Formats: sequence, structure tokens, C-alpha cells
Amino acid sequence: MSTMAMLGSRTTRCARTWPARLRRDPHRQYSGASRLGLAGILNVRPEVAHAVATNQPVVALESTIYTHGALGPLLLEDTVRQHGAVPAVCGILAGVPTVGLTPAEVDRMVHEGASKASRRDIAYVVGMGLAGQRIHAGTTIAGTMILARLAGIRVFGTGGLGGVHRGGHDSLDISADLTELGRTRVAVISSGCKGFLDIPRTLEFLETQGVLASTFADGRRGNVDFPAFWARDSGTKSPFVVQDERDAAAIVFAQEQLGVESGLLFANPIPQEHAISREDMDAAIGTAVREADEKGFSGAANTPYILKRIRELTDGRSAPANVALVQSNVARAANVAVELSKLLDGKFAQADKLYTVQSAPVPAVKKDTAEEAVAEVTEGRNATADILVAGSIALDLSCDFAGGVSTGGSQAVSPALHTSNPASINQSVGGVGHNVALAAHKVSGDGKARLCSMVGDDIAGSTILSALEISGLDTSYIRKLGHEYPFTRTAQYVAVNDASKNLVVAMADMAIFSRHSFPVYWNSAVAASKPKWLVVDGNWAEADIQIWIQAGRKHDARIAFEPVSTAKSERLFPPLARDGSSSMGCFPHASVDLATPNQLELAAMHGAASRGGYFERPGWFEIIDAFGMMGARDRFVRLTSAEMTDAGLPVQTVQMLPYIPTIVTKLGERGALLTSILARDDPRLRDPDSAPYILTRSVNDHPHVGGVYMRLFPAVERVQDVVSVNGVGDTFLGVLIAGLAQGGRVENLINVAQKAAVLSLRSQEAVSVELVGLARELKAAAAAAAAAAS
Repeated sequence: MSTMAMLGSRTTRCARTWPARLRRDPHRQYSGASRLGLAGILNVRPEVAHAVATNQPVVALESTIYTHGALGPLLLEDTVRQHGAVPAVCGILAGVPTVGLTPAEVDRMVHEGASKASRRDIAYVVGMGLAGQRIHAGTTIAGTMILARLAGIRVFGTGGLGGVHRGGHDSLDISADLTELGRTRVAVISSGCKGFLDIPRTLEFLETQGVLASTFADGRRGNVDFPAFWARDSGTKSPFVVQDERDAAAIVFAQEQLGVESGLLFANPIPQEHAISREDMDAAIGTAVREADEKGFSGAANTPYILKRIRELTDGRSAPANVALVQSNVARAANVAVELSKLLDGKFAQADKLYTVQSAPVPAVKKDTAEEAVAEVTEGRNATADILVAGSIALDLSCDFAGGVSTGGSQAVSPALHTSNPASINQSVGGVGHNVALAAHKVSGDGKARLCSMVGDDIAGSTILSALEISGLDTSYIRKLGHEYPFTRTAQYVAVNDASKNLVVAMADMAIFSRHSFPVYWNSAVAASKPKWLVVDGNWAEADIQIWIQAGRKHDARIAFEPVSTAKSERLFPPLARDGSSSMGCFPHASVDLATPNQLELAAMHGAASRGGYFERPGWFEIIDAFGMMGARDRFVRLTSAEMTDAGLPVQTVQMLPYIPTIVTKLGERGALLTSILARDDPRLRDPDSAPYILTRSVNDHPHVGGVYMRLFPAVERVQDVVSVNGVGDTFLGVLIAGLAQGGRVENLINVAQKAAVLSLRSQEAVSVELVGLARELKAAAAAAAAAAS
């Protein structure tokens, strides 16, 4: 078997089961989750849970505004963040009630189809999820209030409230939003109720429900009108008036201190520049309502028809007005949340005088254990590292078939199915992230590489931590999750190999990584370690991979992605948002600098990018056009082979370059293929020794692209005495990254990385202890780049 024969051979797919957890602090006074039935299965995302627990401003957002509308989630989320608060999109994702949905998850709900979930629907959708039917549902105002209340969120920004429909005294067509306000203590900021509803009866119904309905004065004096959604005035006076966000926050705070459980409605008039006159709206609404009645549009069909006709009757003016008023509402909600946060911290400024609000003592919120871990690292020791690996750590079991006689009398090479087989079974610490970090550690010295990962509070976790101490790999960023978190079994990987040590089947339990997300901790870890390179492996959930990448970019680290398997490699390219936006940038602002897939993983990544629309973005076309790839087949064959070219491998790497400017494809016995974008000032464009590997030069004077470098590196050695294939590809990446962190160039380091892979092939351990012998050679290879540059 060659050096590269088993690089990146893992192809297992992690079992996906829906999460059942609530991340909240038990001391939060406001959260009623401990008393309510959804508490045990609500998924509150870490950023939201942390913000609630530490009294940071948080604004709940409904998901039906996306799943059944035309808004992109980032529009409202960005608005909330710009005004100093944390956004928390609420919805039911694959049967799981979730607070803090990501834009990618909302986009998934839109593309896969989502129903609406009000109070009556939540138990059905979640129950079907428990039964195995994973339904998406966007939460309405009522549904969002319930999830927000459970998560401890006090403020909710939305568009227009439901209400009593015209003729509702006969039809009893009354929105569940109103009754929810009567029973769930959340402050809702909206543009009143939809303008085509019966506004006077809606206000009367809210009064009966015990709901305080008030309107922001917005600079006006006296008793102002309750707004009518598109119009600032409705002809009906508002029951109460508040001057500004500070007044609103004081009312929310008082409601909480008094223990009154009904909700609060703060009506925010549409901004004057986007408003439609009351007269124009009354005419359009009258026509739309009459037509709906004449044509029999009632019940659930009534509102969509009326909204469509109003848009037509106002010559499309109602659509941009919708967007403007929603943005205005969530901005005001964020401002209310900011003022409320000040009150909850115990101080309230009014009339140029500072008052301390006296309230019942609230138990101190325990500092997040993740932050404590980071604080421990940064206090009293050097927390910096050249390399931070964010990835899996697992207890590995390698089961090598011992051989035997087959039913035909010949010597059996592979284990028999459905029965016990003789084997040699060895236990070791593994996991892609661990192996990469350990390999980098062994060839670069103490403190140069650190691993950020998670283990459970179990025997396997204790075994791993003890082994790491012995190996010398720093454990500061290894987080142990207690039993308060579900799905916290320490990860384990079981490989069954045939008599020739070739993988037959593998089983992986990596749920601890795909089910838990700690963005605050991860950002703190990157900030504390200040790495030159951040390596992210594909075991994390799709959204978490992007969180890691963004954390690295924020702190000026270069990013390497290890795909792990064909299935997990696709996680790097989630579907694009509806507006075509993505967190994955294109060269020269690519989010990922380097990836090391095998041929199958490369094809899977390429397929995910293609299906997701990444090859249709203008930024991608611009870089591809700069390559000038017309008639490149002969060059592909010359630099690789006819077989590889016909398989599409060179084309796939080139098409991926705008998003990953350097790709090292591991090719088993054929070695490794390096494909890289050359910047305009790259010295290889002028180096005679590099000339044979210049696939193409930029033809359109692009300001950043100089050309494409493609080079096939043959395997350095054919290995016959293979002991174990586990960790070979991880070792390759770890040594490669260690050289890059020392200032080396990929083309000078690949052969050293291949030699490291040889050592692991001949070792029972996933990462050979003999790797330290390559440290000097790696340093010399890295120094060659500096010498060439000078």
C-alpha cells in the first residue's frame, strides 16, 4: 500500500437525531421554562442563552415572516445587532422548537417547506418530531411569544399583529395573537394590527384580555391614534401613549416585578416617509375586503387574498412599506431591550437623576464554565499558539481481522458478516481534530499547537484527558460537558479492518460535536490563543463550521478545513440565502485558505457547492474568468494524467479555488495534487523552476489573480508493512499546517507531510511517536520558502 493509500479514508456518516435540550440558567427569574411543558425539549442557542443569563439585550423574531413572506432573515437580524441587541429567530426546525435559528436554517425551512405554528399547533409539530416525522414550522406571533417566554426573552419585534376581523362579532374570526397576549408575558412591538382588521374591536378584545395596548408618541403630543399598519393613523385613539423606549422598558420591568402574566403591546407607527395616507388605505382596504367576501375568501385564505389585493390597489406601495415598518419595529424593539437591560442591571436614569431600583434579590448568575476555562488559560500562563485545531477527539477502537479459513477452504482476508470474527483490537485516542493537533504538536514543539474540543463526563472522557496529559498536548481548551447536557457521550470511533489492514466498515458516534454549540467560548478560545492557523474539521454542525470560520477571520487567523468524510465535507457549503448571500467569501477574501480532501470528499464538496448555487455567484464568475481556462484539457493531462482529467478531478479543484484558494487533494497511491491560486505578485509566476506547474496565467489583468498553480506529487514511498491506516490523513494535515505556521510554502512541505503519513501507517497509534524525528526536516523545508523569497 502506498503512503497516501488511506489518507482521509473515513467515510462514515454521523447519525443525526434531533436535539432535546434547553440551555438556560436555572436562576433566571423571568424564564418560566421550569414550569412549562416545552422546557425539556426547547433548543435555545448558546448566544441567546448566554445573553439572557447575563442580562444582555435580546429581541425575539418570528419565523413566519421569512417562511411565508419575502424577507431575508439577515435584514432583521442585522437591524437588531446594529441597535445593540442579540437577535433570536424562533421556529420549529425538523420538529425541534428552537430559539436562535441561523439564516441557513431559516433558508432550509423555506426550501423544504414549513407550515405555520400558533399555540394550538406547537404540540402537534413537536410531537410528530418525537414520533420521527420531522416537520418544519414557522412560528406566528402567538407561537413566537411562547418560545420567547420559555427562553426568558422579554421583548419581541414583529410586523403587524393579528386581530378581530371585520365581521368578527359574527364569524368569531379572532387571531390567537390576542389571546396569547392575554396569557403570556412578552412585550410585543408591532405597527398595531393589520390595517384591514376591525381595529376598535381588536382594542376592546385586548382590554378584556387584560393587555396594555399603547402607542409610541413618535414626537406627537396628546392622545394619538393607534396606528393602522400602513397608515400612521386609524381614526381610533390609542388606550395609552408612551413617549420613548425608556418609558416602554419601565413598563415591561414593572409588569415583571408585579408578576402580572399578561403581555404588553407597544404600537410603533410606520415611519412617515414610508406611510400611505389613511384615505388611500381606507379605499384600498374597503375594496379588498368587499371582494374577499364576494369571492368567498374566508378563514386562512382571507388574509393572503386581502394582502395581495391591497398590494395591487396601492400600485405596489404596500410591499416596500411592509419592509420599512418591520425594520422600524425591530429597531425600536432592540432599543427597548437595551433600556430594559439597564433596568435589570439595577439602575434607571430619569430626569437627570440616578435612581437605584429596589427589587427582590436575584441569585447571582453563575459564570459560564466556558468563559471560566478561557479565563483560566489567560491568567497565569501563556495562552497563545501558532495552531489552534477546532475538531473532534474520540476514543478509537481499531479491530484488525486476524484471518481464518473461508467456507471454500481458502485463506479468508475479510471478516465474515453476521458472526463473531477473530481480531486484534487496540484502543487509542483519536478523532480528526486530535490527530491533526497531535501531529502538529510533535513536529513543532511545546505550546505551538492546541486543540479545542469536547468530551463527556464519562469513563471515555477521563481516559482521553489522561492520555492527553501524557502526550504533552495542552488540555486547556478541552471542555468537559456534564450530565445537564444531553447527547454528551464522549465521541467514539470503531474501525473494522481486513487482514491487510484495509478499512471494511467504520462506526462513529460524534453527536457531542453536532449537537452542542458554544460560540462565546469558541470566540474566546481563538482570541486567547491568537493562532496563525485555525484548523476546522467537518465533525461540527453546518452552522458551527461557519461560526468557527468567522471567529478565525475575526482574529486574523488563516483557516484550513479538513472534510473528514464525504458526507461531512458538504457542510462547508450550506444552501445560499434567498438573496444569494453567503458567509463564504471569494478570493481575495476567501473564508477558507486551505482544504485537504481526498478525491471522494472533493467530489462531494464540489457537488454541494454546485447544488447550493455557489457556482452562479458573480464573485465566482469573476475569478474563474480571470483564470482564462479555455482549452485547458491538454494542460490538465500534462500536469496530472488522462485518467484524472477524464474523472473531472482537475476541473473540480479549479472550480473550487475561488472559495478555497489552495486545495491539496489526497489521491492514495497516486500521491497528492496541489492546486492553488497565484496572486499577481506571487514569485512563482516568474520562477523558472515553477514554470512547468503554471496551469494558466491571468488573461484579463485582474487586480488580484495572477494564475493557477497545479502540481502532482507522487507518493514518496510504497508501504508494504502497514500496521494501521487510522489517522494517516490527519497526520498529513497536521504536519503540513505545522510547516505553514513556520512560514513554509505548501509545495515545499507536501513530501515531508507524506513521510509523516508513512510513519503513521507503520504505527499502531493514529499519530506515530516517531514524528518528532521529522521536526528538523520540516523546519528546513519551511525555511526554504523564506530563502526563496529573499
